[in-house]
Amino acid sequence: MFFRQNIFLVAFVLISSAFFSSVTTSAPLSYYLPENHSYTAELLKPSAFIGSEIGEQHLRHDQLVGYLSHLASQSNRIKLTEMGKTYQQRTQLLLTISSPENLANLDTILADRDKKSYRAGNDPVVVWLGYSVHGDEISGAHAALIVAYHLAASQDKSIEQMLKETIIVIEPSINPDGMDRFANWANTFKGMTANPDPNHIEHHQHWPSGRTNHFWFDLNRDWLLLSQQESQNRLKYFHQYQPNVLGDFHEMGANGTYFFQPGIPSRTHPLTPKENTKLTQDLAKFHAKALDANERLYYSEESFDDFYYGKGSTYPDVNGSVGILFEQASSRGQQQDTVNGLLTFEYGIKNHVLTSLSTIKGTWVERNVLRKYRQSFYQDVEELAKKEKIRGYIVYESKDLYRLNAFLDKLDQHQIDVFPLASDFRLNSKLYAQQNSFFIPLNQPQFRLIQAIFSTQKNFEDNTFYDVSGWTIPLAMNIEFAAVNRAWGLKLAEQAWQPKAKQKQEFTGGAYAYAIEWQHFLAPKLLNELISQGVKVKVANKAFSSIVKGNKKDFKPGTLVVLAGTQNTDEWRVLLEQASNKNQIPSYALTTGLTINGIDLGSSSFRPIEPRKVLMLGGNSVSQYEAGEVRYYLDNQLSIPVSIVEPQRFMQIDLADYTHIVLVNGQYGSMPEKVTDKLSHWVKNGGTVIAQKKAVGYLVKHNILNAKVASKQQLDTLFDTDGLRYQDKEKLAGRKRIAGAIFATELDLSHPLAYGYDRSILPMFRNSTIIIDSPAEPFVAVAKYLPDPLLSGYTDQNLVNRIAHNAAIVAHNLGKGRVIATSENLAFRGYWYGSAKILANAIFFDKAFSVTTKE
Repeated sequence: MFFRQNIFLVAFVLISSAFFSSVTTSAPLSYYLPENHSYTAELLKPSAFIGSEIGEQHLRHDQLVGYLSHLASQSNRIKLTEMGKTYQQRTQLLLTISSPENLANLDTILADRDKKSYRAGNDPVVVWLGYSVHGDEISGAHAALIVAYHLAASQDKSIEQMLKETIIVIEPSINPDGMDRFANWANTFKGMTANPDPNHIEHHQHWPSGRTNHFWFDLNRDWLLLSQQESQNRLKYFHQYQPNVLGDFHEMGANGTYFFQPGIPSRTHPLTPKENTKLTQDLAKFHAKALDANERLYYSEESFDDFYYGKGSTYPDVNGSVGILFEQASSRGQQQDTVNGLLTFEYGIKNHVLTSLSTIKGTWVERNVLRKYRQSFYQDVEELAKKEKIRGYIVYESKDLYRLNAFLDKLDQHQIDVFPLASDFRLNSKLYAQQNSFFIPLNQPQFRLIQAIFSTQKNFEDNTFYDVSGWTIPLAMNIEFAAVNRAWGLKLAEQAWQPKAKQKQEFTGGAYAYAIEWQHFLAPKLLNELISQGVKVKVANKAFSSIVKGNKKDFKPGTLVVLAGTQNTDEWRVLLEQASNKNQIPSYALTTGLTINGIDLGSSSFRPIEPRKVLMLGGNSVSQYEAGEVRYYLDNQLSIPVSIVEPQRFMQIDLADYTHIVLVNGQYGSMPEKVTDKLSHWVKNGGTVIAQKKAVGYLVKHNILNAKVASKQQLDTLFDTDGLRYQDKEKLAGRKRIAGAIFATELDLSHPLAYGYDRSILPMFRNSTIIIDSPAEPFVAVAKYLPDPLLSGYTDQNLVNRIAHNAAIVAHNLGKGRVIATSENLAFRGYWYGSAKILANAIFFDKAFSVTTKE
């Protein structure tokens, strides 16, 4: 009996152990903190403030801010700064941690770090730690809380000494909106008993994921582009602190271990100094030592790259800092079974704590080397600039001051000096008019960053890319630019360009009509504001000339006209004046309907523009990035609301309410047949569908778009594989891929979808191998690739040749409706102002053209 009872007891214990091993557990604060440190009892521990141990649940952003704000209020080692607000009005927080003496003199210390006059001395070295730029990579934000407590509360003498010589800047959550989206998801599906099953819904977010911000942008691609306000808010503080080292803390797939840079050596941008890589390697020894001591698995130098300067770990490299990427295998919830065993949330948090502290320690130990590196980075500029064949770049844009000023403002945010011309300048037979031309000299502290922004390099030591290989910002914004190889005849203003306040437009009341030119970037916004408020607006499909203030004024096709005699509201003049001033677009008063050239104002060639209502297909099969980019352009920049509907709700929607449906890149192969039939029927009855990238193939397959798209098999035949060995597999895959490059297209400027463009050459961004063959029928192609189309970035010559001469944008009728398709990403990452206007034209001028095709 005793034996049987003991057997039962042992069995119960074994079963209980197996069961309770997966019960949700949490680690005490001591699990994360270094050993042999004593901590002041005056500062509240995180668990006492939050009500749970770190890692027990996924903290919301308000909990993170609440504790760190409390900690800062109680510690003389912390200065709390609010950098700004996200789109959803969450606070972007910055903690500066150092000795009380350094914090008291912080403004002076930072002023002495000025790029132009910096001299390496005994000033404090600065290390910036940025966490969870991808909101669902949330272990970093939790690690930030622990690191802040450790630095504020530790009584260890080594910490006190280090703080006297170091300034630590902590950005605890780079993406607060995405953080909360993921925290709410993980906490919603977290059970009382932990479920490590990788198939559990806790580990699989719905669309859009917490990775992105409010507009579904990847903020880790926005440091250079600055399309999102979170990035703009941060950047001014980055340049204020000018860190010596920046740690960028991420998560990767669950079956990984832990990664820290350097990455693959051959995939570093050539503008990054070699010493930067050496310093990264030196600091890596500190990370390895910390992880070794805790018996943690890790690796480096065999993944990721250091090429694209728009990421948190690479932007510092072109700004005198050393950027370091850290990647922790992600539990994407509380626990997850992996090839390396059970991965817990606490385990990932601790890894980031370990490497955060190793980054701080390594920066402190190597402070003299890092100071000298930063000094030489900027002081070598003058000699490096003298060796270049060019003196700088001239930029020019006369028709759209919004686009020009937006470009100059980006340069200003990057602390690049831009000088207006003091007189006209002739270069290579082209005259650059003083009032619309600006010069960016290479010889200034941001020498390397200028080169990166204007670079049109096409081949590199290693042509395999983790991210884009070409991002030339003036090409993206369709700003004309040229390299200047001489200073002779170039006269510049003494003061660098500065953003100007809005100016009130002169508005003439009582006119017969008002004309608004379409080349302005915000003209679609102005148009939508007017028609949404009941103002009647027409578009000119042919050119005309009128007298404006006693002088002849030519108006191109695409010009908007507001006619006094067609309005139904007495407030229309007030609404027009307000919209003109708000968008800084002039409204030209016309005193008569009789023009001096071209069509008269009563001509049928002026077509009325009715209000638009846009629907976009969303959901798990659709790219959240491209959906976010289109939404950002239409909603944020043009104030055009976009209704997003998933395929499963599509059949319940009355499509008669919508004028346009947008299909961005996605997997449409599993789209139910009834959804496709409904879409086709809607187009044939007058709707307009706009498709890009993989959505093009979907429309072709179902006979909605009359076009031919190159198949994968056809593209594979472009590459000779004879003699290749297994070691060539990755290189071949890189050749077959277009990671991101810029191509030149030629627009048909007579086509309504090209209204507002003055130059026929339009740069377009391409990050796929989708190729639309040149249509056999006339008038279908709105834009075609040039014979030698590659402008910037790497693409294998076989693909370049296959793309050449083929179509970039096609459009035709389908029944009473229109189908508009492009192989490109028109609004890529929110900074492609040049091609984004095609989207606006497709929305407002879709019925201004008519092209029938043979089915």
